[in-house]
Amino acid sequence: MNKDVLGTALRDHFKGNSGDPLITYMKLNGYEEWIEDEMPLEYLFRDFNGMPVIEQRALELCRGKVLDIGSGAGSHALYLQEKGMDVTGLDQSRGAIAVSRLRGLKKRALAELKDYNGTNFDTLLLLMNGIGLAGRMEEVDAFLQKLKSLLAPGGQILIDSSDIIYMYEEDVDGGFLVPDNDIYYGEVIFKMEYKGQESAPFHWLYLDFRSLEKAAKANRFICELVSYGEHYDYLARLIPAED
Repeated sequence: MNKDVLGTALRDHFKGNSGDPLITYMKLNGYEEWIEDEMPLEYLFRDFNGMPVIEQRALELCRGKVLDIGSGAGSHALYLQEKGMDVTGLDQSRGAIAVSRLRGLKKRALAELKDYNGTNFDTLLLLMNGIGLAGRMEEVDAFLQKLKSLLAPGGQILIDSSDIIYMYEEDVDGGFLVPDNDIYYGEVIFKMEYKGQESAPFHWLYLDFRSLEKAAKANRFICELVSYGEHYDYLARLIPAED
C-alpha cells in the first residue's frame, strides 16, 4: 500500500510520465458502497485563470505572511509568490513538497498540520475543502485551536468547504434521508488509487456553513461568509474574536 499515492501521481505528471488518472473513492456516512471519481492531474497544476471563483477570491484576500495548508503541487502558493508575497507551502506529502520545489516554490514545509509549529502567519489559506483536514466533526474544535495557534495578531483564516447533503437520497417530502446515527452527515471516508497503488482510507470532513459558524463561535472566532460557489461550496473567513 502506497502511503503517498497523491505525491507519486504529482511527480509523474510533472515529469510527463503519468497517463493514468488519479482515482478517488468516497464512502458516505451510513453507506457501504464507494463512490468512484477521477481527478485529472492537470487540474492540480492549474493557473489562476483555471481556478474556481472561490479560490480566486481567497487568493485576492490573502495578506501579509501566508501559510498555504495542504499546498499540494503548489499552485496557490506559487501564484502568491509571483505576486511578491511571503508564502510557505505546508503539506504532509513528500511527493507534493518535492513537486512544489521543482516548480519554484521557495518556502516549503513537510509536516502534518498537527505537528507543525512554525512561525506565526497573517493569513492561513486552506483551499480545496480545507476544512476536510479536520477529519471528523469531533476534531473540529482542536483543528480550529491549532489554526489559531499559528495566527499572528490580527491574522485571518481563509477556508472553504461544501454542504454535501445533496448527495443523500431524498424522501417523499423533499427532505434528505440522512442516517439516524450520531455521525455528522458530512463525515466521509476517502481513499485514492493511482497506477494500481492504493492509499489507506482516511477520514475527511465536509462542513455546512452554519455548522462552521457555530464551531467558530464556540472557539472564539468571528466567522464571515465571503461567497458561495457554483456547487454547494463556499468560502469563509475566520478572525479571532477579541477577549
